[in-house]
Amino acid sequence: MNKYEALIEDENDILGGTPKSIYWGMSRKMSEDVAEDEFDKIVQRLAVMEDLLAQNYDFDALDNLINFHYSENEVKIEELKKSVYMELGGKLIYRVPE
Repeated sequence: MNKYEALIEDENDILGGTPKSIYWGMSRKMSEDVAEDEFDKIVQRLAVMEDLLAQNYDFDALDNLINFHYSENEVKIEELKKSVYMELGGKLIYRVPE
């Protein structure tokens, strides 16, 4: 079970929308500086993961590997995406000034 699976068992449970729609709704309510900073952290994390994988694969092979892995594990990856959206949404909420 993903760490946020209980919150999103029914796509429209507890939080009133999908993890993706909730995240983007929250990000639109944030100040631009906070939203940009959090998005920059996502891009940084992606760049680090690509760099780590590039140690074993060239970038063309990496794109093919990513696409193949997604096509072979689409259901699992979609569930993981929900969990990631929930985690990122929590980080946005944490950044809200009191």
